[in-house]
Amino acid sequence: MLVQTATLVVALWTSGLSRAGAWYNILFLVLAVVLAAAGLIWTGPNLAAALGLVSASMTVAIAVVIAFTVLEQGEVNRQSITGAICIYLLIGMIFTFVYGAMAQLGSGPFFHQGTDGTRALRLYFSYVTLATLGYGDYTAAGSLGHALAVFEALLGQLYLVTVVALLVARVRPARGGE
Repeated sequence: MLVQTATLVVALWTSGLSRAGAWYNILFLVLAVVLAAAGLIWTGPNLAAALGLVSASMTVAIAVVIAFTVLEQGEVNRQSITGAICIYLLIGMIFTFVYGAMAQLGSGPFFHQGTDGTRALRLYFSYVTLATLGYGDYTAAGSLGHALAVFEALLGQLYLVTVVALLVARVRPARGGE
């Protein structure tokens, strides 16, 4: 939680969207400290799910800041392509947090293999799904998990074939001597 909040504050600051000491950046940091402390003091599936959803929200905010910065550049270059790829990677992380919240709140195991999985396993499942690799070693057990996995796979493929491909196609070689 603390690392994500610090990442969001740094992303806002380096993008020029806010000053490092802006009141909402300080509010984000205070909220992160409170939530991280709550996660250390209290336990339970509801708090773990809430922290997972807050983490997903923070990751969405980071992706939005990066997207805004990429669009604001007005030209396609290595930095904008790197930003687009970072957003793709953040999409996988967002789904990891959502899968974790679902595992905490669900009545049965999240995976058909009889486990909720660790964070690392849910991260693996998310990126395998996002990239539509379809190994099949882990599959979501419930209808909501199935629907979310299909949505993630479609989002991953559409993002790659539209956003990243469009950016790469618009890269112009640097002109020498001008």
